[in-house]
Amino acid sequence: MQATANLPAIWNLSLCGSSSKVHIVNPRHRKSHALHCLRSEGHEEFDNSQDNLGLSSITKEAKHKDIWNLFREAQKNILILNKQRLAAVEELEKLKNEKDELLERINQLEAESQIVIKKDKSSLFWELLLRIDSMVINGLINIEEASSLRKLVKEHEANISEFPLDVLQQGDADILAELRLFINKGKRNGLHVIHICTEMAPLVSVGPLASYITGLSSALQGEGYMVEVILPKYSTLDLDEIEGLREIEADAYSYFNGQLHANRIWNGVVSGIGVTLIQPVYYSSMFSRDKVYGYQDDFDRFAYFSRASLDYIAKSGKQPDVLHIHNWQTAIVGPLFWDVFVNQGLEGTRILLTCQDFDKGLVPPEKLELCGLDSAELHRLDRLQDNTNPHFVNILKGGVVYSNKVVIMSSSHSSIPGLEPTLAIHKDKLFFAPFGVDNSMEKDFCCDLHVSAYTSIKNL
Repeated sequence: MQATANLPAIWNLSLCGSSSKVHIVNPRHRKSHALHCLRSEGHEEFDNSQDNLGLSSITKEAKHKDIWNLFREAQKNILILNKQRLAAVEELEKLKNEKDELLERINQLEAESQIVIKKDKSSLFWELLLRIDSMVINGLINIEEASSLRKLVKEHEANISEFPLDVLQQGDADILAELRLFINKGKRNGLHVIHICTEMAPLVSVGPLASYITGLSSALQGEGYMVEVILPKYSTLDLDEIEGLREIEADAYSYFNGQLHANRIWNGVVSGIGVTLIQPVYYSSMFSRDKVYGYQDDFDRFAYFSRASLDYIAKSGKQPDVLHIHNWQTAIVGPLFWDVFVNQGLEGTRILLTCQDFDKGLVPPEKLELCGLDSAELHRLDRLQDNTNPHFVNILKGGVVYSNKVVIMSSSHSSIPGLEPTLAIHKDKLFFAPFGVDNSMEKDFCCDLHVSAYTSIKNL
């Protein structure tokens, strides 16, 4: 009892029903109970804290996931926008290119229009004449009407610029109708000259012949002559120098080696001079080479061209006053003209030969038969037989014999080596001109000399 009496007493009154009980609680028990209560409360708070932490982690993870989804969505949108931007840039570039192409085409059309507008009289004159050739070859008009139209155009040259330029862009039938209505306002005094040659500046140039052809033709046209040039269509020609180049859409045949062979015929204007190009079809390799001269078959090549030139002139109804041939390469035109073509509407035409190059062109007599000549008739001393090599024919000699006039261009005015006997016989045909025409005085002299030669030919 004493031990108990020393402890402080804690009264616990508990009412149960109608009775009351008094409990005395030991302080140690009370302390233990308080600690237990504290532990219980702490454990509950810890559990609540852990729960709160779990919820926070889940919330953060959800937020992180939402942010990542938004980022990926943004990336996707950026890629779509970039694609759309690139497509827009491509479309703009395409539109820009189309605009540039359109502007380029407009400029091209304007340039072409200016070319037509700025055609000089000589170019327009020749374009009309060459279209008449096309009309004849295509059967639109006959030779007689073609001849009349050419005379009409020649008489119009002084006021040719009055011809409506837009008609030139149309077909031959429209041009023909306009020509028939064209009023005669002027006259032409000079002769009609056709050069059959192998060079012409600036199209193809090997030696002095090229500049001679162009310079003489321009000078003669200044004197009132009508001058045109026929050339082979070499593969090396500078076609950019030809104004209004066009192919005649018709078959043009010429004789060679026992058969008729097709040729393509091209017309254009060079330095104000009408130019016709002849392109073999079957023998296409003849003029598709690296060089103009220097091949084993040079005679065959230029004999073909010479014959084709005459066939073209006859078929197109041209009636030139003078056929001007040059060196041995086209000298075969002389015998061909007088033996085959003179009675094909060319009775009033005469032949002028110019010799700048004194190569003779020696070939066996049977070679003459390739272009339709009779070798037995021509292999004679007074005709084509070479003076020093009797088993050969001399093509340059044949040109001298069969030409009405001969111009020898030499710095020393000497004779042609090996042809002295022939030239002595034909001395009344000869004219001598300086080899070079480098200055205006020489050009004037050369032009005057040829005018004299042409005039004397016409008076024959």
